[in-house]
Amino acid sequence: MIEIRKSDERGHANHGWLDSHHTFSFANYYDPKHMGFRSLRVINEDRVAPGRGFGAHGHRDMEILSYVLSGSLGHKDSMGHEEVLGPNEIQRMSAGTGVVHSEFNPSKSDPVHFLQIWIEPATTGTSSSYEQIAFAADEKQGKWKLLAGKEGGVGVATINQDAKVLVTELAAGEERSYQLGKQRYGWAHVIKGAVKLNGIDLHAGDAAAISSEDALALVGEGKEASEVLLFDLA
Repeated sequence: MIEIRKSDERGHANHGWLDSHHTFSFANYYDPKHMGFRSLRVINEDRVAPGRGFGAHGHRDMEILSYVLSGSLGHKDSMGHEEVLGPNEIQRMSAGTGVVHSEFNPSKSDPVHFLQIWIEPATTGTSSSYEQIAFAADEKQGKWKLLAGKEGGVGVATINQDAKVLVTELAAGEERSYQLGKQRYGWAHVIKGAVKLNGIDLHAGDAAAISSEDALALVGEGKEASEVLLFDLA
C-alpha cells in the first residue's frame, strides 16, 4: 500500500528569514493525521536567508540528521563541534541525554536550502554524539547511497534506530529498484525533479508512506535529474 503526501498539503511557515515546510506536525503546525511515520518524526524543508539562523536551543533523545540541498549550513554545539555542512554531506547529531546547538547560514549573499530530519531513537538516555560525513556526488548517481543506518560503516552515519536512510539521483528515464520487504515500512521523499514510484507520479516535495510492498520501482521523469530520499523503517 502506498499513501501519497502531496507537497502543497504540508504545513508551511514563512518568517521572512526562514521559509519552512513541515511534512509532519511541528511547532505551530499541528495535524493529528500526520504526527510522524513509524520512527520518523520530522522532515522539515527549510530555506534560511543569508546571515540568519536558529539560535542556541536544546534537544534530547532524538536522532537529528541534516542534509543540505544548496548553500551551506553552519553548526555549533555544546559538545564542542563547530562545522559547516554543504551538499553531498550527511550530518548526524544524537541528542541523547541533552545537547545545545545552533544552526545558521554563514553566507552573506546566498540562502541555504536543507532538510532537517528527526528519527526517534530505539533507546533513550544515551550519550550525545556527532558525525559529519562527506561523499562524492557520483555515489548517489546510478545507485542507492546509504547515508545513515543502525550499523553505520565507512561513509555511513550511525543512528540509534532500526532504520536506513538512503538517497539516489535518477536521470530522465532511469530506473532504480529497492527490495524493501513486506515486513518493513518505507517513506519516500522527492527532493527534486519528478519520479514514478511503483507507477505513481511524485514531484518535488511529495512523499509516499509505504507498507506491505515487497519491492519498490523508481523511474526518473521529466528533463532534469531527480533526487529521492528513502527511509527503510522497522
